[in-house]
Amino acid sequence: MTQPALAAPLPSGRFADTEPVLQSHPLLEGEIVTVFGRTDQWPFTATRRPANVNPSAWRANFTGLDPVWNLRARECAMALLNPAHPIVLAAGVNLGDKPASCSTLFHHVELLRRLAAWATAKGLPPELSRWSDDDARGWIDHHRPNVAPSTLMPFISVVKLLHQLGPLLTGGGLATDPWPGRPARNIAQYTNEPGLRTRNIAPPVWHALVKAAWTYVDVLAPDILAARQRLAELESAALPTSTGLEDRVATYLADPANPIPLHIERYLNHTRTRRGPSQVRPGTEINWTLLGLMLGISRSQRTMTSGNRKSVQRVRRHVEDALRADPARGVTGGLLDRYAHVTRLDGSQGPWHPGLCPRGVLDESTALRAACYCFVAALSMMRDSEIREIARDAVGEFYGAPAVASIKRKHDQNQPREHWWIIDPVAQAIRVAEQLSDHPELIFGSVNDRAGRLDLATSDAGFRSGVVVTNFIDHVNETSDSTGLIIPAGHVAPHMFRKTMAMLAGTEPSSEIALGIQLKHAAVRALANRSTPGYAASDNSWAVLLDTALEEARFTHLRELYDEHQVGHSIGTGPAAERLSSAFRAVQQTALARRGDARTEYDLLRKASISLRFGKLNHCLFDDNSPAGAKCLEGTIVPPGHRGPMIDRCQPGRCANSLITDDHLPLWQSERHNLLTLLDAPKLASCRRAALQQQLDDVEQVIAKASA
Repeated sequence: MTQPALAAPLPSGRFADTEPVLQSHPLLEGEIVTVFGRTDQWPFTATRRPANVNPSAWRANFTGLDPVWNLRARECAMALLNPAHPIVLAAGVNLGDKPASCSTLFHHVELLRRLAAWATAKGLPPELSRWSDDDARGWIDHHRPNVAPSTLMPFISVVKLLHQLGPLLTGGGLATDPWPGRPARNIAQYTNEPGLRTRNIAPPVWHALVKAAWTYVDVLAPDILAARQRLAELESAALPTSTGLEDRVATYLADPANPIPLHIERYLNHTRTRRGPSQVRPGTEINWTLLGLMLGISRSQRTMTSGNRKSVQRVRRHVEDALRADPARGVTGGLLDRYAHVTRLDGSQGPWHPGLCPRGVLDESTALRAACYCFVAALSMMRDSEIREIARDAVGEFYGAPAVASIKRKHDQNQPREHWWIIDPVAQAIRVAEQLSDHPELIFGSVNDRAGRLDLATSDAGFRSGVVVTNFIDHVNETSDSTGLIIPAGHVAPHMFRKTMAMLAGTEPSSEIALGIQLKHAAVRALANRSTPGYAASDNSWAVLLDTALEEARFTHLRELYDEHQVGHSIGTGPAAERLSSAFRAVQQTALARRGDARTEYDLLRKASISLRFGKLNHCLFDDNSPAGAKCLEGTIVPPGHRGPMIDRCQPGRCANSLITDDHLPLWQSERHNLLTLLDAPKLASCRRAALQQQLDDVEQVIAKASA
């Protein structure tokens, strides 16, 4: 079938065809910059591509547009990429001083393509100056019922852009703004939502997923890495020739210690040859490809699995005879002879894998890489783009704490190198991922299974975060019978890890500043921005679980105090100490009357409903049902609906609900040292000195009582 000839491209009345399109972005040395006259697509290989963007997506695509819209889209793109271009400024167009990001440009070009298709279907003229305001508004009205207001805003911005760039476009733009004086947010009827639209991962899914990821990183990784190393050694020693095959097999079989690798049931459907399964004992089949590799023959030769040579048939019979004579020589998988043991779903103990072969090494290496990604994403609060930019040797220290360095891209064209604080298990996951990566720089690149896949190994095209997470969950559930791991059904996406962990961290006191720093929300003059509370907002699906965990933590501390009281040790000082001791004695007497054991005492202690809030400076026995005597409530107006103490007005040394234990003393002693240091200052106002002295007297009184 003959394809219709494409119309010749139209010349621009503004920009020369030989003019480079990237004049306002940092460029990579040695890369060719696309010129304006290219009408099919503009590859942006001259700019640094984010690691989480596929190479094929890093380009502006103009194919399929008729000549008028093709030129119009290219002129719009040129102006957005170079807002300070002399021609743009001479036309009186003000687009600000910052060029559009490449990703934003790609989206605008795609929207222009959709607008052109809609206009053609509606029979609108190609000249924008002939469009009425109703024509332009018709495209927005067409999409409004099907998209959210936040999604509709870029559609409106593109229409407004065609009017704003009118003096610059060949043939002109829209004669008037269809919505004069109204921003896109107002036209789309977009309102700020109180929280983020990103959902948290459901608690059962979160716990199971993090557990599975950590099990892979901590327990299974040594076996997977050892099998990879063994396979790499066999590959490097193998030669692309089968010369002397019969002698090699005879020498190999002469040593009883040399194993005969067997397939595992999971891969049999993919590895059976056209000759059918070997006629050996039921439930086994020899892995001829791996055996050939152990004989020093490259896998590319397929010597043991193809060909009808009589010599190959003879050696296969010799191997099968040897396996019949000594079934113990058959090793499932063949690369390792022992594996880490795990607890399976039925409670039994056993190896986590039936046996790693080359196919199994690839599958488990891919799963381990995914586990490392999930674990880092779950516990670091980094964006997907930031995790994907982690390079080799990125783990170090930042202000004395373990941290990982990466590139921050969002809302920052400078792409600064930032640090994220991490815990040691996250650092361990990053180190494991680094061992898996075949990429020369990045740790979350493609897993290379053989020399023929170096095209993926040397780029990051083989790693798509969303697919990686989904495939990891599927793999864990498919192998749950041997690993003992299972992840319940539930939606999981890369950006949900960050949101869920931020919500969990937000339950800690005074967490907003810490979250702002870790989430990289820090603004110019603040340590958090208005997005931070949205990340930390409570979630009903987690509320019951968090409340239960909090109650369990409180009871654990209460039980420790009870045990101290039982052996005759002091549980602390302060007006509340005697009240708590009386409650403990009542529990003990009730247990004795019932002739109960320690479990009975703990059950009674839990049912006693002792109101005890644990703190860094003291513990508080504030009773919601009897708040009398609480210093924090004296002389203040309690907000409507508030229950409990006013933490910011706590007076530990004076309140009848205060309990100070030995664990609190170091902080009080440190406070005394700080106050004495301040009072030693020679130039101190008398009012300030009096206030510090009053604080010191209170601290001294608390320390004296506790020491006595």
